[in-house]
Amino acid sequence: MRSPDELDNVQWHALTHAYGSAEDVPELIRALYQDDEETAGEAIYELYGNIYHQGTVYPASAPAVPFLAHAVRHAPGKRDELLMLLAVLADHDPADVESPHWPGSSVAAICDELCRVLPDLLPCLDDGERGVRRAALRVVAAVAELLPAELGASVVVQLDRLYAADPVPAVRADAMVVLARLGRETAALDSPLPEVRLAAALLGMERSEPPYPADLVAVIAQDGAEPDPGDDDFPWSDTTTQEEQLTRLLTQDPDAGLTVAARWIAAGDLGSRGSWLAQNIAETWRDQEPEVLELLLAALPHQKDARALASRLRSIGHWIEHLPELGADLRDALHRYAGADDETAGPALLALVCSRDSRALELVLRHPTAQLLAAAARHFPEAVDQLIPVIRRELAAGATGNAGIALVGALAPFGAAARQAQPELADCLKTGRAAIVAARQLGLNGIQTPEVTDLLRNAAQSTDSSLSAAATVAHYQLTGDAGATLRAFERLLAAGGQTHWYLSSLQPLGSAAAPLLAFIEPLLGSGHQWTRMAAAEAHHWITGSPDRAVPVLAELVSPTPVGLRALKALAATGHVPEELRPTLRSFFFSPLRLLNDSPLSGQGHPDEELRTLARTLLTAD
Repeated sequence: MRSPDELDNVQWHALTHAYGSAEDVPELIRALYQDDEETAGEAIYELYGNIYHQGTVYPASAPAVPFLAHAVRHAPGKRDELLMLLAVLADHDPADVESPHWPGSSVAAICDELCRVLPDLLPCLDDGERGVRRAALRVVAAVAELLPAELGASVVVQLDRLYAADPVPAVRADAMVVLARLGRETAALDSPLPEVRLAAALLGMERSEPPYPADLVAVIAQDGAEPDPGDDDFPWSDTTTQEEQLTRLLTQDPDAGLTVAARWIAAGDLGSRGSWLAQNIAETWRDQEPEVLELLLAALPHQKDARALASRLRSIGHWIEHLPELGADLRDALHRYAGADDETAGPALLALVCSRDSRALELVLRHPTAQLLAAAARHFPEAVDQLIPVIRRELAAGATGNAGIALVGALAPFGAAARQAQPELADCLKTGRAAIVAARQLGLNGIQTPEVTDLLRNAAQSTDSSLSAAATVAHYQLTGDAGATLRAFERLLAAGGQTHWYLSSLQPLGSAAAPLLAFIEPLLGSGHQWTRMAAAEAHHWITGSPDRAVPVLAELVSPTPVGLRALKALAATGHVPEELRPTLRSFFFSPLRLLNDSPLSGQGHPDEELRTLARTLLTAD
């Protein structure tokens, strides 16, 4: 260890951390010794930001280790936080030690320093504070495989004592884990302490592959239902807590994960842990929706506050569309929650709409929001006479931003009936509210009036390229005047930038956009994937020939947002290269979700769209 008196012996100005020169490190270390908890806390926060920044360490990190170790033993407080800082500084994958890049690396230097000062930190294993003992165990674990044999043997003796006799079960569990990392196995799975059994089962899962042994799953289902409230303060590696590691491992084995989730939910779904695990499985694996929705329904009564309940209801609303048949129990529960007078009513009603329950329509008309109206229009297009007047009223009331966009989008399922909203759409364009989608819908409506054509002509001059493109195409749809549209697109394409935002507007022009090919063809070789995709798509619309578009689109096909769009454009050409078929089979048969399908994404179900497209193309002649 090195005391603060030696800080000036280090050339900190020649060392660097996350923000450049490490000249500020001595001042931060000295602050740890002040008898002021707030000052020490701020210093630790700053050290986490510079010598350890979001998981990265620096040349100044290793020289700080002996000074931090001294502060652990001699500063007036914050010992557990300082020990955790030392542990995360030394965090590494044991396999990295065999890498040719390990010698000379910053993390290797940190581990060397920590091994040297570890004997001075071992008394912390017998500290009177539970948190200090747990943090000290994390320090030992960080360098377990690097300890010299003699030091490792003495550490094992101390750990054996902790494992056998510490009064805190969580500390015994931690000691068992560190013993395992030092090669000392225990019969922990048979321990009378649930905390120890849980840690042993987690360790066993880490060492095995899915599907996990049934005895490990049984222990986790039984003993993991009620977590130690202090676990989140003591991550094992970097910032990964036992809870996060457990969720990650169980998500890799959906059968085990759903078994555990069911047991945790039945035990009260403490901290929403069972329902979160079920949601993670639905987000990771395909075709798990029936089981997950059944578990989420069972979890609803256990949610402790409106916020947690609303989160579960939002998840149900997201996944419910995957089920062709819904049980009455689920729909009745959603109907009950939709009548609540708190923040749960909205998510419950949205889920009820997505379930296509006939009772939802009445509730939406009574409590309309843009999101609910858009969902109702999609699921109840036959209710055109009831929904369009409400959508018009909400637009006329001045809806802006995402609400305005959703309301205009809600008109799309109604086809020609959307013309009823012509006055409100014109006002949106005039006032700049949801102007882009309003311009597109005006073009689709096909109603030409002097007011609308003037509004579109003016909007076509906008500095917003997306609005300009949408307005000039809508003007063409109403007037058939391709000249103005071509001039506008020549200006937009010549300016460069994010051309894919407006190239997708060209479809209604078809071959009338042929003069633009001189601008579009060079974009087929763009270094930007979205631009190549949009150029290939537009090229096919204009020429009707797949020859130039198909190779570009086929090369872009992948389980990514741009790859999905390319696949849709490729499907529209009617030509699927034979060499793409293995990729399509992998999209269709994958048990894992290949695209994000999170309930919080707001993107619908892109993975389901990917799978459906792959199936369609594979079965096409």
